[in-house]
Amino acid sequence: MKSSPARRRAATTAAAVCALAVALAGCGGTTKKDNDNSGPAKTDAKADPGAPLKKGLKLAFLPKQINNPYEKLIDQAGITAAGEFGGKGKEVGPSDASASSQVSYINTLVQQRQDAILIAANDPNAVCGPLKQAMKKDIKVVAYDSDTAPACRQLFINQAGSEEIGRSQVQHLAEQLDYKGEIAILSATQNATNQNTWIRFMKDELSKPAYKNMKLVKTVYGDDDDQKSFQETQGLLKAYPKLKGIIAPTTVGIAAAARYISGSSYEGKVVLNGLGTPNQMRKYVKDGTVEQFSLWDPKKLGYLGSYAAAALASGQITGAEGEKFKAGKLGEYTVGKNGEIILGPPTVFDKANIDKFDF
Repeated sequence: MKSSPARRRAATTAAAVCALAVALAGCGGTTKKDNDNSGPAKTDAKADPGAPLKKGLKLAFLPKQINNPYEKLIDQAGITAAGEFGGKGKEVGPSDASASSQVSYINTLVQQRQDAILIAANDPNAVCGPLKQAMKKDIKVVAYDSDTAPACRQLFINQAGSEEIGRSQVQHLAEQLDYKGEIAILSATQNATNQNTWIRFMKDELSKPAYKNMKLVKTVYGDDDDQKSFQETQGLLKAYPKLKGIIAPTTVGIAAAARYISGSSYEGKVVLNGLGTPNQMRKYVKDGTVEQFSLWDPKKLGYLGSYAAAALASGQITGAEGEKFKAGKLGEYTVGKNGEIILGPPTVFDKANIDKFDF
């Protein structure tokens, strides 16, 4: 029996709407359950701790942005580590750190059938659709440096405990300021998971009685862009003439802020602390612009991420709490709650030790 023209048009329209919905969902249908990113990624797989690491594994590192020198250190170390176990790594990514800039790269990596995608997320949720599609195709997903929502990856390689990083930034600055004065935060992007988590702990630390004479006046965002971070520093110091300290928990931001303060009328009057690399910050420590700053070894973070992804792709671990694996020369690591693996505590750099480090 032939259908009427009206009925055929209705069917065609419905099909078009469905196709559009699928496309918007990242080349696959989604349900309300798929959109729940609150819990860890679910798996029925069983870990086999004795399984050997597979040869020929393909690992892709997707940083926040391809031209970020800190993330370049992480990714290159991870790519080198892949060679140790017979794998092959590569780095791909956007030139800007906007929330959705990584989505097209994830879709391409899925099409290429990578064995694992390692991602430093610009936004915890914007990347979830394509990452869930990757996991459905048995591509392992490991977040590093900046986490996705837990349901969108199997593991998160955290550089150090987030609470420790956030609180210690305030503690170090407070000691330098004798626990008094106006302060500001120069962050990276507004949606960066790691930055927002650290800032939450900073604010909680500042709420304690010990900091009653300190006031957080502003949080600004340099978008992990050198020039914008430089301009935001300039804007802060002009808008808040009584500002005594700046915390910049971003390697791009702290270097840009130090460059502005160095040689300016604010040098010696405004304390700058935060997270940076020794090679970026060495001259500012030696000329007195910055007394101290902190960071972990980004090369070790990339190395650990590479071995964790290989252990996942080889079936040694599934991402469940309590599972253990060996990360080459770094030794044994244990998967924590929500698939988190912590590299270790950060190092404080100052004039006494900065020349001992080269990264």
